[in-house]
Amino acid sequence: MNKIYYAHSGNNVNKSDWQLLPDHLKKVGSIAKKNSRYFDSGVLAEITGFLHDIGKYSDGFQKRLEGGKRVDHATAGAKIAVKKWGHFGKVLAYIIAGHHAGLANGIDSGENRSTLDDRLKKAIPELDEIWEREIVLPDQLSFPSFKPTGFQTAFLIRMLFSCLVDADYLDTEAFYLKLEEKQQKRGEHPPLHKLQQLLDRHLEDLRNKAASNLPGSVNNLRQEVLEYSRKQSLLPPGLFSLTVPTGGGKTLTSMAFALDHAIEHKLRRVIYVIPFTSIIEQNADVFRGVFEPLGNDIVLEHHSAFDDAKFKDKEETKDKLRLAMENWDAPVVVTTAVQFFESLFADRTSKCRKLHNITGSVIILDEAQMLPLKLLRPTMAAIDELARNYRCSIVLCTATQPALLHPEFHNGFKNVREIAPEPSRLYTDLDRVTVRHIDVQTDDQLTEKINNNDQVLVIVNNRRHARALFNPIGADKNHYHLTTLMCAKHRRKVLDKIRTKLKEGKPCKVISTSLIEAGVDVDFPMVMRAETGLDSIAQAAGRCNREGLRPKKESEVLIFTSPEWKAPPELDQYAASMRHVQRNHEGDLLSPEAIKAYFEDVYWRKGDELDAKKLLQTHCDHHAKLTFPFQTIASEYRIIENYMHPIIVPYDKESKNLIKKLHYAEFVGSTARKLQSYLVQVPEQAFIALKSAGAIVPIQPEQFGEQFWELINRDLYSEEAGLNWDDPYFIDSEKSVM
Repeated sequence: MNKIYYAHSGNNVNKSDWQLLPDHLKKVGSIAKKNSRYFDSGVLAEITGFLHDIGKYSDGFQKRLEGGKRVDHATAGAKIAVKKWGHFGKVLAYIIAGHHAGLANGIDSGENRSTLDDRLKKAIPELDEIWEREIVLPDQLSFPSFKPTGFQTAFLIRMLFSCLVDADYLDTEAFYLKLEEKQQKRGEHPPLHKLQQLLDRHLEDLRNKAASNLPGSVNNLRQEVLEYSRKQSLLPPGLFSLTVPTGGGKTLTSMAFALDHAIEHKLRRVIYVIPFTSIIEQNADVFRGVFEPLGNDIVLEHHSAFDDAKFKDKEETKDKLRLAMENWDAPVVVTTAVQFFESLFADRTSKCRKLHNITGSVIILDEAQMLPLKLLRPTMAAIDELARNYRCSIVLCTATQPALLHPEFHNGFKNVREIAPEPSRLYTDLDRVTVRHIDVQTDDQLTEKINNNDQVLVIVNNRRHARALFNPIGADKNHYHLTTLMCAKHRRKVLDKIRTKLKEGKPCKVISTSLIEAGVDVDFPMVMRAETGLDSIAQAAGRCNREGLRPKKESEVLIFTSPEWKAPPELDQYAASMRHVQRNHEGDLLSPEAIKAYFEDVYWRKGDELDAKKLLQTHCDHHAKLTFPFQTIASEYRIIENYMHPIIVPYDKESKNLIKKLHYAEFVGSTARKLQSYLVQVPEQAFIALKSAGAIVPIQPEQFGEQFWELINRDLYSEEAGLNWDDPYFIDSEKSVM
């Protein structure tokens, strides 16, 4: 009689409710195959499922299920793949060997993780040969039809890794929920045409409302952009651009195109990628309001506030449930550029799990000009690969289209279809502001201008300058301060007050960092902007006369240089490009021609820095022998290189209740996501000083390690300016933080 092998233990001593190993392997293979359906890799994905836990066909692991010592059960499948399929079996070996710890480096040592080469040389427990009768493997591997480069092969490995990891999580989750007599409904979302109907209704309501409140020209232009763009949804999937000046209705137009296009071409979701966490809540709330009749789970909001790497890494399968990581199985996902792009180059299971759910999607890259310059070329390669081989349509959505589409930019995007009608004409029709440079302005001069205007927005390049300007004008009912030292809930509260004042025509004076520029819906008669890149100036201009209710000559955007606050080196380079373009476009600094010239100058100045870490070359160098350094690549592809620590602020009653809940929680997924609105990110030095001073304490460190930190010194958080410190040590720690 053959021995029975199990994948997971149950509650009964007689093992009647334990999960049979072949059942788990076949189920995971089936789910992984389904996960890969948008990129023609079903056989490969299925094999990873069959082999991922093949090492459990050993006496050692079966004893582990009964309380024995830990056993490596992931290496066996990797070794089998290489033995059976040789060189190309290494593609699967990375995936199988890493399905718990993460994708490893091929040959060179990574951090706290063995290389794949070392794993394949490792002695492992002997397997019962019964596995060969219970699990049938094909004689040959079937790879996708495209002939991959090094970058494409590594990209495929990450995508297949995602298929396996998510399949393993889902089957394990289903098994344990069944043991507990619970059900977990996944993927039961309404079809996209239901979302389309609600959006149509919302757009009709907006059109009727705008007809009575907006100038006819602005209202008509937005309607023209919307209708023209929706007609382009019939075009085949691929790369698109939506180049519309600020105020032209990009947010809802892009969503309307995306839904129409997805329905037309049988794609499955819309992923909206936003450059800053400061506006993700705003956009997510807009979409949530539109689709609310279909339920609260239509829009998934996901950003990088908590770093899942800080959870204690345990092997026990039940602990997978504690991670509660999202796999982006929702009709609309709203996320940040950091979360989206770093995931595409990730190595850890929790970050890679969602990747396969990006395939077969319409991806809107809001403010596409904000793509990280030091990683621009590998980022472009990832965008291109999604469109080329993973059935994605990508919309580069911006008011200032960078020169990535032009022949002058080497290896720029090709075959990009513009879905807006005549962007140059749109710029002319929506030209509502007067932009001029007013040279050097001291803080005293700025303060005088602020005091002499009833409604003015001043945007500076760092938080310390914002605070220094805010202090002299004082905190009263007409003066407001906005920085990322405020938690998102606090910023929304302040922005609501600002919008109300502006709408009522009452005095409103705001000092802000650049967080207000991208997509924040405010409308000032005057905006003053510290010298920076031309794309940021264009964004700042979008906060002036946004609705076209004032004459152009009375709507000023004033650029100034601050002698007291030198711009950070990175911003100073952008400002240099802006000054270079200004010499030739003095009278029309925001024209499409000026913007194009600006980005060309930026890219020329950057040169090789557009792939500062040489990631494309790294992929190429390791392709022939399939020795990709996945862990190293993930650590090098960091949009924000200086790690920021999230601090939970007890800002209001809701946040205090959530913090209290976290103190006693075992599963933290939903609570952690709700707490994202109450976080302030601080740099390393500030975090260490806060910690040393006892101003912050960890929540349940025995359970969550140092993942969650609570601000307990509430004197450090003010209603006017958010998290504040007067100690010079804290001030110094901020100097490098925008």
